[in-house]
Amino acid sequence: MDTNGAYQDLFVILMNKELKDGWYIEIGSNHPMNSNNSYILENKYGWKGIMVELDGSFLQLYKEIRPLAIPIIGDATQIDYVSYLQNNNFPANLNYLQIDVEADNKSTLDTIKLFDNSVFDHYKFGTVTFEHDIYRGDFFDTRSISREIFLKRGYVRLFSDVCVWVYNTWCPYEDWYVHPDIIDNDLIQKILSDPENTEKIHTTTCIEIIQRYLKK
Repeated sequence: MDTNGAYQDLFVILMNKELKDGWYIEIGSNHPMNSNNSYILENKYGWKGIMVELDGSFLQLYKEIRPLAIPIIGDATQIDYVSYLQNNNFPANLNYLQIDVEADNKSTLDTIKLFDNSVFDHYKFGTVTFEHDIYRGDFFDTRSISREIFLKRGYVRLFSDVCVWVYNTWCPYEDWYVHPDIIDNDLIQKILSDPENTEKIHTTTCIEIIQRYLKK
């Protein structure tokens, strides 16, 4: 399977047990295919979703390459997500949320606060990849505050400080969450109790742990 380099899409596919016709919101979509976390979800599994991107130069590519997606060009911190979801008949339980904007200019923190103040009152997400970029600095206490929000909203932090290879070392940059109302709770507990599931975990190790318990 051709996935992106950090395996967020594979995490989503595995935890959702290769679900067909799922739903997502991808904030910070960038290119619609290259290193994109929702491309395989749409292209192979028929998922529909909302793609949010500040750079308007991608809009035409979204229309050409991602026919099942609703592209929104704009500031992620200023979007009325609930209206988009309601107007396009999204279900209350969605399958994936990506928040990948900029921690250093406060847009990451402002986006998760916006979800806490509006979206999370109406919608849940089975899997979440949240980029806090802690390896670059603890901007605005984004990691700590986001963890408090997700915990309050019933999410389980399945993998903490997921690391990618940057600057010739493994750098912690994301937390990966699941919601037990949507994802198999038995699978969640097995993954949490795995001795290899430690803080600052490599993306490849995350995938290996999930696959270990899916095979049982």
